[in-house]
Amino acid sequence: MLWTIFIILLILWVFGFLFKIAGGLIHLLLVIALIIFIIRFTHERDP
Repeated sequence: MLWTIFIILLILWVFGFLFKIAGGLIHLLLVIALIIFIIRFTHERDP
């Protein structure tokens, strides 16, 4: 589920840079998704 959200946001982020469509908002959402991904990834590895 998290990977799907991450990939969708990544694609939208690239389109935002290419076509200048809501680039700031998509960039912010991508950064938030990346932070959540890192937090969940590090907590899964804790015993």
